[in-house]
Amino acid sequence: MSTLLLNLDFGEPPPKKALEGNAKHRNFVKKRRLLERRGFLSKKNQPPSKAPKLHSEPPKKGETPMVDGTWKAPSFPKKKKTAACSNGSGQPLDKKAAVSWLTPAPSKRADSVAAKVDLLGEFQSALPKINSHPTRSQKKGSQKKSSKKNHPQKNAPQNSTQAHSENKCSGISQKLPQKMVAIDCEMVGTGPKGHVSSLARCSIVNYNGDVLYDEYILPPCHIVDYRTRWSGIRKQHMVHATPFKIARGQILKILTGKIVVGHAIHNDFKALQYFHPKSLTRDTSHIPPLNRKADCPENATMSLKHLTKKLLNRDIQVGKSGHSSVEDAQATMELYKLVEVEWEEHLAQNPPKD
Repeated sequence: MSTLLLNLDFGEPPPKKALEGNAKHRNFVKKRRLLERRGFLSKKNQPPSKAPKLHSEPPKKGETPMVDGTWKAPSFPKKKKTAACSNGSGQPLDKKAAVSWLTPAPSKRADSVAAKVDLLGEFQSALPKINSHPTRSQKKGSQKKSSKKNHPQKNAPQNSTQAHSENKCSGISQKLPQKMVAIDCEMVGTGPKGHVSSLARCSIVNYNGDVLYDEYILPPCHIVDYRTRWSGIRKQHMVHATPFKIARGQILKILTGKIVVGHAIHNDFKALQYFHPKSLTRDTSHIPPLNRKADCPENATMSLKHLTKKLLNRDIQVGKSGHSSVEDAQATMELYKLVEVEWEEHLAQNPPKD
């Protein structure tokens, strides 16, 4: 009995290793469950976007747990090491940099700033390259160079414009005679005692003296005095004469818009019952340079017969058969040509008021 009691009372206590092993096992199980709850053991192949935000490193593939809670990483084969090299340079990268899902997730604020910077960089790189604007001094220098280079080209347009203006002036001088006509009318007496002058013949010539219009015209009123001594009109001329209204329309078509030359032309317009603009009217009975050429007083009203004899050395309105309106119109145009340049310059400087 004594031996039995001794065995019970003084037996050796249980070994410490077994107790320690139980505690370590419980600690291991606790950590494993924690890792399983957090998804490190069940979801080893999780994509990088769903990586946890813990700073502690999860167990890598092939690692074995140690008794003290640490993990022992096996040696990687050579092929995996070469795959983890940067840019093909052969220098190995850091383990955390090589495995992207092991790096801790950055904060939201840092993500937004980095995203903005990346977007800005992409936007700027996508923009086309624009040359910088030149400074004022560069602009001036380039303008001077271009002006030197284009100087002969600038002179060419100037010369062309001058030539164009000269051609234009010559064109105007050529068009001016085409727009200039001379007129002369012959009248007969109508009304009480034949004191009213009515149109009975009208002649119009161009700048060169060619006849544009020459017609006998039948007055609307009864003719009392034919005035044949001056007008050259006789009764037989009125047999086939053009009625006044028709003749007047024909004449005004020729005169409208043209420079009309005449001697005492206001009488002709009065017989036509027409008013022509003063700026387009040239009356040889009131042109001082013409009187000066004929050695006559400048303000005097000289007759067409006298001026023609004095300046053209030609006799008109001779005999008892009367005047010829065609002859008088041609003489008027020739007289005006003598002072045309001088008188047109005077009118350009002192335009008449209508």
